[in-house]
Amino acid sequence: MPALPFRRCALAFVLGLACACGGESDAESTLPPGGPGANPEDGHSADSGAHRVASLAINAGHGLGPAEVGTFVEELARTMAGREYHASTSAVTGELAELDYDTYRSIRFRPEAAVWREAGLFQVQLFHPGYLYEQPVQVHVVEDSVAQLAFDPGIFRYEGTSDHLRNRVESIRDELGYAGFRVHFPLNAAGHMDEVAVFQGASYLRLVGAGQIFGLSARGLAVDVAADRPEEFPAFRAFWLVRPAPGDGTLVFHALLDSPSLTGAYRFALTPGERTELAVDARLFARSDIAKVGVAPLSSMFLFDADLAGAFEDARAGVHDSDGLLMRTSADEWIWRPLGNLRGLRVTSLRDTDPRGFGLAQRARSFDAYLDLEAQYHLRPSLWVHIDEDDAWGGGGVELLEIPATTEFEDNIAAYWVPNEPFVSGQERRYRYTLTTFEDRHPTQSLGQVVRTRSGHASLPGGVTDRDAPARRFVIDLAGGPLTDLDPGSDIRVVAETFVGRISEAR
Repeated sequence: MPALPFRRCALAFVLGLACACGGESDAESTLPPGGPGANPEDGHSADSGAHRVASLAINAGHGLGPAEVGTFVEELARTMAGREYHASTSAVTGELAELDYDTYRSIRFRPEAAVWREAGLFQVQLFHPGYLYEQPVQVHVVEDSVAQLAFDPGIFRYEGTSDHLRNRVESIRDELGYAGFRVHFPLNAAGHMDEVAVFQGASYLRLVGAGQIFGLSARGLAVDVAADRPEEFPAFRAFWLVRPAPGDGTLVFHALLDSPSLTGAYRFALTPGERTELAVDARLFARSDIAKVGVAPLSSMFLFDADLAGAFEDARAGVHDSDGLLMRTSADEWIWRPLGNLRGLRVTSLRDTDPRGFGLAQRARSFDAYLDLEAQYHLRPSLWVHIDEDDAWGGGGVELLEIPATTEFEDNIAAYWVPNEPFVSGQERRYRYTLTTFEDRHPTQSLGQVVRTRSGHASLPGGVTDRDAPARRFVIDLAGGPLTDLDPGSDIRVVAETFVGRISEAR
């Protein structure tokens, strides 16, 4: 992965939202888009009596075993939802908080210090606090009982940093926690530990499957995104990592989510593979009335493709982490919505009851579609939110948010499920789904799919283009599925609808 400047959250610029920023990933340092974290750790980082009580409750979990942790986190989230929210004050101040992107990346985790090193298929590495990640989270390991991982500067290499910074870290080590963690697994070759998942910054996470590199992100939850009020960023305060058996290919862990409006208890089950899966079981508890909840939110970047390349004077053919929104409805219809980067903010809602799934896809998989040897956008994953028929979500809509962007360091695309009913104070909800990486085509698709969408002025070939004419020509290419076996003379009928203008000459 390239050593690029951090990617800004474009929401902050367009909607005036309180969004923190994140960065890119490489083999040594993976920096997903960040946000305000929170840590009810102890008297050093809690600024209210209520959160000191919550801190004691978290520490009391140290006497629990693997089978009891999930229930403990759920009860903790329920209890905290009944109390007033108080943001934690950060132990990360001064020189640590003022680190720039490159200096922060130079603080490297020592691989030999990984949790469960040489004890099974999974290893966990930890992120150093600082830079954008000023509010560390607790990380616990669950074996026979729960043990919190105290911050240890000895497990990092402080390359390119000053002696003063290293001395400062050592002097406040008891006040610090970690900024998150990443999971390693022999994904692409036996005996080689690859980075497969990252949890860092607010409730952001990233996944990759075999042969892929990090691209778009997912989040635990979104609150008031694209609304008429500042967006709220729920954050994971603590994680409990359950040690897997030596040959187990699934890693189970739990997380406590907290924000001014709600709390949450999350259970994750990570299964790396050709298509890496993360099963999510989220139990949410409302502190106050919430008008708009975004469930299973995805964040991505779309700057330009071949249609828009000329407007950017960029030598590359395309720049994007995703190129379209895919949705499978309850009626088993597949909807494809290409992404764009227009002059204005655009919000699209695809309404349904009990959808089967949705995701952001990177369908253009050839190097020629991007011509970028550094970012390698053709290797970025697509990400699918699978909703089992037994876990119906009711009525609502998959909302797609597209924000104008001028650089590739802005996550200007978001997709999430918005239920029809508001989430009211004292209410509890449960959402279960599975995040799955894939490439250009989701494995459950049986129909043909859109592989290219082009549009332009509807002038005759070779004629003079009248750019003021209202007519435009759209060309949509489909391939795959039953289309592969059709004869050239097959009778194909076009069924086209539009909400604006009139369609003519469809063929």
